[in-house]
Amino acid sequence: MLKLSNKIKMVVSDFDGVFTDGSIYISEKNEVQKKLNFKDIMGVSLMLKAGIDFGIISGEKSNILNYFEDKFGVKEIHGGIRQKGIVLADIMQRYNLKSDEVLYIGDDINDIPAFDLVDYKIAPKNLNPILSVSVEGLQITDNFGGNGAIREIADILVNIKQNVCS
Repeated sequence: MLKLSNKIKMVVSDFDGVFTDGSIYISEKNEVQKKLNFKDIMGVSLMLKAGIDFGIISGEKSNILNYFEDKFGVKEIHGGIRQKGIVLADIMQRYNLKSDEVLYIGDDINDIPAFDLVDYKIAPKNLNPILSVSVEGLQITDNFGGNGAIREIADILVNIKQNVCS
């Protein structure tokens, strides 16, 4: 089981490989589509209802990211980002968050600069294996990205928040 804290105020996640299985579907008309799992979408909803802020920093630009702003009002949606650490540092500064108040979720080497900024670092089971040896304190979900990894994290966080408030 993941070891998390009731101090966590915000979860920031990569998108491809975390919310998706890393695959893309390309139509005959060159339209790109991605498959999301409703369990993970529900996980975002549960975290927000529990008072945990949420954001996405993706290396890819995609209109799919707008779904989270449209459906949940998530304001911290950043697409086409190559320097994820810089964006996460800016978010942490604007929200006045310390490293032990932020959980970052990523699955590949471009997430390392963001992982370096936070105390809580999680990757889905389908992570790039380099992360296992490169990121100190990295925790790995039982579920794969695109198949419940976000929901696994959300359920633990919400349970921790509810037990603290009880």
